[in-house]
Amino acid sequence: MEYLPVEVIGNILSRLGAARDVVVASASCRKWREAWRNHLHTLAFNSNDWSVYHELTRSRLEIIITQTIFQTSGLECLSIIMDNVDEFSASPVIAWLMYTRETLRQLHFNVKTTPIINILEKCGRQKLEVLTLAHNTVTGVEPSYQKFPCLRSLSLSHVGISALDLSLLLTICPKIEVLNLVSLDIVMSDPQATMELSSNSLSDIYVEAINLDKITLEADSLEKLHLKDCTLEVFELVSKGALRFLKIDDVSVIHLDIGESTENLDTVDVSNFTIMWSKFHHMIAKSSKLRKLRLWGVVFDDEDEVVDIETISSCFPQLSHLSLNYELRDAALQYGLQGSFQFENVAVLELGWTVINDLFSHWVAGLLERCPNLRKLVIYGVVSETKTHEECHILANFTSFIVRLMRKYLHVEVQFEYE
Repeated sequence: MEYLPVEVIGNILSRLGAARDVVVASASCRKWREAWRNHLHTLAFNSNDWSVYHELTRSRLEIIITQTIFQTSGLECLSIIMDNVDEFSASPVIAWLMYTRETLRQLHFNVKTTPIINILEKCGRQKLEVLTLAHNTVTGVEPSYQKFPCLRSLSLSHVGISALDLSLLLTICPKIEVLNLVSLDIVMSDPQATMELSSNSLSDIYVEAINLDKITLEADSLEKLHLKDCTLEVFELVSKGALRFLKIDDVSVIHLDIGESTENLDTVDVSNFTIMWSKFHHMIAKSSKLRKLRLWGVVFDDEDEVVDIETISSCFPQLSHLSLNYELRDAALQYGLQGSFQFENVAVLELGWTVINDLFSHWVAGLLERCPNLRKLVIYGVVSETKTHEECHILANFTSFIVRLMRKYLHVEVQFEYE
């Protein structure tokens, strides 16, 4: 170890990350202390990693963090996550940010202060590439002088911000590629809760736990869209067909429009979502390059609707991963599995039941017949804790059925996932 270059020791300390571990390790000898002071590029203070953070007084904690940061030079990644810790004074927090701002490339910041400080003013116009903010407030975004010329990733979680400021925030990040918005406290200036976002560089957006009347997203380069646990009346995407990944999880939306340019979609993953099959299919019907389709726990707006499996086969010839789980009715077999169609390229088939019955068994058998090149079958099911004799009998019959069925498909790996 004594022959290691001090730069390599700096990299080792940086991989430790946690400030407490870095300080302990650097105390071993003079060379390691030098590495800490001059070659450390990553430092993290996380109240969830060390219980002592919760036992220290606010002033003592401020002193420890200040002393630790001020003994470094050239920090590139700083993480300060203080969950369930008393509010800090604004002055030491500002000192941390000002001391590191010229070299910092990543800032992960979850610190409550009194009074509230404007993070954008302290970190703008520098080299920052990744900014993660939590439990903070963003106000008064001013495009004329606030800029993040290098920022590529922005994450806001439990942040108070107006719809206008969020829109302006994107305009001052000309290179932004990744945007994560989670449980925002969005302030509206008019009665209609509408948010309009626009970015030419954005390629990946994740939106969780946001309730609005309307979101309009204009992003010509968007490749990945993930909506989770949101309640919206309208979501509109204006794009130029770069979208490759679409995931919708537990979302309530009356009108969903991802545009007409869906030719490049590779993955569509929809779960815990009410759909009108005809409209949903029309929305993705041109996605001839689709390789993964997941419809899991979906509910049909019309009780008489069924998923047309044959149409899926014809529209998505490159499909290699198919996952289906929805309430089965007699029509699912009568109309959903009509014809002699096949999924030539499907290698992984995932099927789940909402209610296990003979219908599900025949549905599994029908889909297996139509996947000649299948390599893996995964069955997902829900088993109640208090099972009646009839439920046990049905589960036993299904197990026996699958054992007999899979004798015809010895080349297929079978996996069961019960909860």
